[in-house]
Amino acid sequence: MILNRTHVRGLSTLLALGLFSGSIFAADPAIQNDEVAQLRAALAAQQKQLETLQHVLEQQQQLLDKALNGQQPQRNTLGTVASLAPVIPVAPVAAVAIPPAQTPSKAAAPVSKNPCEAPPDANQVPPYLRIGSTCVMPVGFMDFTSVWRDKNAGSSLGSNFGSVPFANAVAGNLSEFRFTPQNSRLGFRADGDWKGAHFMGYNEFDFLGTSASNGIGVTNGAFVPRLRLFWIDVRKGDWEVLAGQSWSMLTPNRKGISALPGDLFYSQVIDVNYMAGLTWTRQPGIRVLFHPNKTVTAGVSLENPNQYAGGQAGGPKIAVPTGTGACNTPTGAASCAAFLGGQLDDTSSSYLSTPNVMPDVIVKVAFDPSSRFHADVAGIARTFKSYNLGTNQHFTKTGGGVQFGFNAEIVKNFRFVTTNYWSDGGGRYLFGQAPDVVVRTDGSLSPIHAGGTVDGFEATVKNTLLYAYYGAIYVGRNVVLDTNGKTPVGYGYTGSSQNRAINEFTLGVNQTLWKNARYGALNLMGQYEYLQRNPWSVAPGGLSNAHDNTIYMNLRYTLPGSMPNF
Repeated sequence: MILNRTHVRGLSTLLALGLFSGSIFAADPAIQNDEVAQLRAALAAQQKQLETLQHVLEQQQQLLDKALNGQQPQRNTLGTVASLAPVIPVAPVAAVAIPPAQTPSKAAAPVSKNPCEAPPDANQVPPYLRIGSTCVMPVGFMDFTSVWRDKNAGSSLGSNFGSVPFANAVAGNLSEFRFTPQNSRLGFRADGDWKGAHFMGYNEFDFLGTSASNGIGVTNGAFVPRLRLFWIDVRKGDWEVLAGQSWSMLTPNRKGISALPGDLFYSQVIDVNYMAGLTWTRQPGIRVLFHPNKTVTAGVSLENPNQYAGGQAGGPKIAVPTGTGACNTPTGAASCAAFLGGQLDDTSSSYLSTPNVMPDVIVKVAFDPSSRFHADVAGIARTFKSYNLGTNQHFTKTGGGVQFGFNAEIVKNFRFVTTNYWSDGGGRYLFGQAPDVVVRTDGSLSPIHAGGTVDGFEATVKNTLLYAYYGAIYVGRNVVLDTNGKTPVGYGYTGSSQNRAINEFTLGVNQTLWKNARYGALNLMGQYEYLQRNPWSVAPGGLSNAHDNTIYMNLRYTLPGSMPNF
């Protein structure tokens, strides 16, 4: 049995009482009997306390033996217990100080590299949700946008670069103004690590979908949700695979060949059609990337094809041969016109119906020697195919293009950005402003030359972002003579109003009013945009160009959230 200082003091007291009582007994026999009775009672009480203490010590010894044999003692719990140390009953007398049980040391459990499996920080509001071993973060923002144009282009929130009204037309003498929340976006991002592989899922949609209801502008702003992005990405070691609907790999990057919106360059503008001259689209595809080191990324992408004849975002369509015998059918009737909306997409139908031979193939290499410099170069190969029913002939044509650019932080918080593109049959990637091909009289296809550029700067001054860009599109001439040998058709022929060049100059400001990791951010944004388009042919007495001025104002609330570092 183990005794402490309290027990020693108790025994010393008993001994002193015995010596003192002995002297009293010798001095006074009358008092002796009374004092002996009291002493016996005290000894009996002390003995009872010692027995209770011994019982407590025996219980503790049993707990120690069980712990040493690998058995966990029964612990009292109440809700979530902060400590798992054994709870010891309180002794009726002074507490006994006993060292805590020491369990045998065991091999430490392996630490997971997945931060979504780490214990939550009770002192902070988590910037993401945890579902199993996956982190899920809501993404998006809510926009309230106003737009004013000095020409009535009828394009709502986004600019129709290819259809700016001429000043001698009715629409060129009317202005337009509207409020809209359509650029608001919602979605989620999910991340996790599993068996050495990092996986990421991304979803995003806005409210720029097409609605057949007139109630949008009359009685009800019933704007339709539209899928923007929905893809999954998996990376293990040096290799990475992405599949789903994402920004095309032909879109310029700010970092690597990442598909995350923040790692892409599509300008800082409010205009939802971004910049004239920018190569981009969002479409289904699959890509494989290789990361030989931290500086270089290389990849190949197979993306959704589309044989395009014009008509998107105000862009002009091609003109097809209609003379006798052109694309003749067995009955001899003209049939080249049937190519539009049939073998070629001219946006006359709202669904995917165009025949395609194979996916568009894009290869890309990116260089990131530091956070202050990024450069990328990409190439695209496309295949077009048509069929002449009258002659039972198939025609195949290959097109392609190259995109290159960089962005560099010349001085702190000041970046210069440039991206450039030239193609033969790649006009669809210039936001549909240039058709891909024209149709010849025999039903064969001929690619159209098209190119674009975006150049500018971005500067950050405390909580303010300033930007200015110049963008341009050039669409080459590809003229075909109809079967009579005289009437020109195709693209850029005399007498057509098809665009030769589109130029844009824009500048803007994005002011962060406040931001907080727990509550999100509030931004006030403004943009001025000047657009000019020049047709290939100008009628006698006509205007050589059309232009408009646009002013955007936008109030944006961005949802809070961030991902942990993997």
